[in-house]
Amino acid sequence: MPIFTPPSPALQKAWWKETIVYQIYPRSFKDSNDDGIGDLNGITEKLDYLHGLGIETLWLNPIFASPNADNGYDISDYRQIMPDFGTMEDFDRLLKETHARGMRLLLDLVLNHTSDQHPWFREARTSRENPYYDYYLWWPEEQGHPPYRKSHFDEKGDAWCYNAPTRSYYLHYFARQQPDLNWQSPKVRAEIYDILRFWLDKGVDGFRLDSIPYIAKDTSFPEIDLRKYPDVFPYYSLGPHLHDYLHEMNREVFSRYDCTTVGEGSKTAPEEGWKFIAPERQELDMLYHFGAADIRNETEADDPATGIPYSLLALKRMYAEWDAAVGDGWPTIYLGNHDQPRMVSRFGSDAPEWRDLSAKMLTMFLLTMRGTPYWLAGDELGMTNIRFTRIEEYDDIDTRNHYRKLLREGGDTEQFLREQQEIGRDNARTPYQWDGTLYAGFSTAKPWLRVNPNHTEVNAARELCDPDSVLNFFRRVVTLRKEHPDLVYGSFRLVDADNPQVFAYLREGTGRNYLTVLNFSPKAARFDPKTDLTEAMPLLHNYPAPPIAEKEGPIELRPYEGILYRLA
Repeated sequence: MPIFTPPSPALQKAWWKETIVYQIYPRSFKDSNDDGIGDLNGITEKLDYLHGLGIETLWLNPIFASPNADNGYDISDYRQIMPDFGTMEDFDRLLKETHARGMRLLLDLVLNHTSDQHPWFREARTSRENPYYDYYLWWPEEQGHPPYRKSHFDEKGDAWCYNAPTRSYYLHYFARQQPDLNWQSPKVRAEIYDILRFWLDKGVDGFRLDSIPYIAKDTSFPEIDLRKYPDVFPYYSLGPHLHDYLHEMNREVFSRYDCTTVGEGSKTAPEEGWKFIAPERQELDMLYHFGAADIRNETEADDPATGIPYSLLALKRMYAEWDAAVGDGWPTIYLGNHDQPRMVSRFGSDAPEWRDLSAKMLTMFLLTMRGTPYWLAGDELGMTNIRFTRIEEYDDIDTRNHYRKLLREGGDTEQFLREQQEIGRDNARTPYQWDGTLYAGFSTAKPWLRVNPNHTEVNAARELCDPDSVLNFFRRVVTLRKEHPDLVYGSFRLVDADNPQVFAYLREGTGRNYLTVLNFSPKAARFDPKTDLTEAMPLLHNYPAPPIAEKEGPIELRPYEGILYRLA
């Protein structure tokens, strides 16, 4: 393992380091043809709105042909558009109009697996002699039951599914409708590279690569040491030849285009993460991890008196470890996406008295940290968890299949539903709240997923007219980040690291230094800057006026208060 050193102050500049990546879940953004499903033309219709917010890069969740077992993450044709979303002509128009506004477009590609309805797999499952059989990963029945492999979504938790015509089991790390590809096959890799070129030749600006650490497998399928990997999934991210494949993909495709890449770092630890993004390795540009979600879901409060239900100290340590681990690579920062609940509900508070303040505080956090921010559509409004109460209200395959598994095993389904109200993925997938009308301006038809009832209060139309809204605060922070390049390229260093309520850090650049101070707590807090801030200039704060800084001693912070100082 290399010795990690702080990033060089002369880091090479790039557009994908300076941008904010705005994630759109197409099914939930805007319906243009009144069928209750968001679509490409709906996104095109709202490009001026996004441009007005200062957004420069869009990331679309999968838009390819799919039977939708996992809302597009089961692709049946990589070169066709899902009919629910429109046509290739609609996509071409969206891409053209995006570029016309000086914006960029990233697509979400799933390269670990396909749909079981993909022509490759439909051929593969007919016979062991079929040339497409080797496109996937199999265990022949004559060798007995395959070694234990755990699935993310399978109702039984089993990542093997028996296929009678071939008398073998196929591997699926996700749902059984999502068979895993065999990356050891040069033919499979060549097919994938052709798919990438198809979209890059159209002019897309890069890709988010789903579950990319999972693509490499030891096809002898040895028994997994469950003492070392009790959760199994971290084992999946350490397959042989993973980095050979990524380097080859970069050499054959990405290095030949002006594009960017970000990998979803499923179960990747900091000590492994640097390998994906170290510039000299020529693999990916960025990798995002699940550290924040893991800490929010798995840690206990540092002190119950803070009102923070998880360990803020662990969160600070985790970000500092990742920042050091990437070395001269480039980090990412996010709190919400389509796989996570709404960030204000998990890391702030969606109680009426705190929603706006905590949403603004979290906005400051994401947009003043080091790394490219990934921002889920709707978080700029302060959209919150919907908290469904019945399983019938959920669409997500993960929630529904885990519920069925609990039913079959006699588990506590009521407790599970209570947990899903806080962590379920459908919390982030409810329709965008454009206005206060019946279906929130998303559609005139009943939406595919229920609109959050609070859309009458939390919506874009209302917030655009309110200068103190979460939306207009977001727009101000986006502008400020563009005006202060040291907030992009400056180094990161924790301040008052042992404070269980306050997340504070220095951004030290070549021209200016900045201090961000954030109270993550619904209680008053004290922060010791250990420096004189009387000459520092508050550039941003989420209360009507910033706290008074004394020459010495701590600063008193109100609940969820955030301040950005430019240091003298």
